[in-house]
Amino acid sequence: MQVSGNASFRHENVALLSVSAVQAPEVVSSEHIDTLLKPTLKRLRLPEGLLQRVAGVLERRSWNDDLSFDDAATLAGQRALAESGVDPSEVGLLINTSVTRTHLEPSVAVRIHHGLGLPSSALNFDIANACLGFVNGMTLAAQLIDSGQIKYAVIVDGEDAGDVRHNTVQRLLRMGVTRKDFMQEFPSLTLGAGAAAAVLGPADAHPEGHRILGGITRAATQHNALCVGDVDGMFTDAKALLRGGMELVVDAWNEAKPNWDWTRMDRYILHQVSDVHTNAIIKAASLDKTRVPKTYPLLGNVGPASIPITLAGEVSTLVRGQRVLCMGVGSGLNTAMTEIVW
Repeated sequence: MQVSGNASFRHENVALLSVSAVQAPEVVSSEHIDTLLKPTLKRLRLPEGLLQRVAGVLERRSWNDDLSFDDAATLAGQRALAESGVDPSEVGLLINTSVTRTHLEPSVAVRIHHGLGLPSSALNFDIANACLGFVNGMTLAAQLIDSGQIKYAVIVDGEDAGDVRHNTVQRLLRMGVTRKDFMQEFPSLTLGAGAAAAVLGPADAHPEGHRILGGITRAATQHNALCVGDVDGMFTDAKALLRGGMELVVDAWNEAKPNWDWTRMDRYILHQVSDVHTNAIIKAASLDKTRVPKTYPLLGNVGPASIPITLAGEVSTLVRGQRVLCMGVGSGLNTAMTEIVW
């Protein structure tokens, strides 16, 4: 169903069968980053502890030589398949949603497809949509399951912010960097590493699964230049990005009201960015903050992996029949909200 040029949609027969996360092994504290940037902080008369006090990020994770981001995504996929009880031979679709990639081609998906031992009949490709990629991947997979084209899908994501963080620190240590330059690159210092995966399948064949009902998406692509990143760094107009993002969330939330009632969800699984971002969404949508779990204080912003990582952390506390809303804003700008009944 189309509404005002944006999509409000429902899935007929799709369930989330499992969701799994893999944490990167190395901890990088915000205190360590302050130590690295001490000459610049002193020269610009900026206090230490901004990452903790402003963003609420105490630490983030990094991979080491033993585990790469795509190896971790493969491991997350293996765990999710094992938890779901789905044999790899039955999978008809693999979608990788990672922002991180080491090559322009081939896709990241092909290596993970091979690592999972999926059949040659299984579609496999990357979807890139900044921090919304995983939610978009779930929506596309659900539509293919509803259509009958596939029976099972695996959605994976692996992120590695090590190079971005290193390059950002080195650039901020240069003479001539201004306070404006520092704040424009400040969000890059919150980025972390992690991996996640989910398995989707037909709800009627899996009464134990968690029904994916549907949701809404909305775009505000006039803001496409507010947050631009690559392996060299991420450059952000944080105030304008927050303002545009909140307007977009409120527009989508209000547009969804005729079809969805999300005022009393049991969990709101938000894309994990910072204290500022999370508090703004809670206020804009009048959410119950006790139902908004946070992973960014210890993991940072793990891009599109942050929503499934956060959801995976809540699995042990969710009970049958509880309602979960996955929601976030991605650079560009886009927003998506998807309801799951546990």
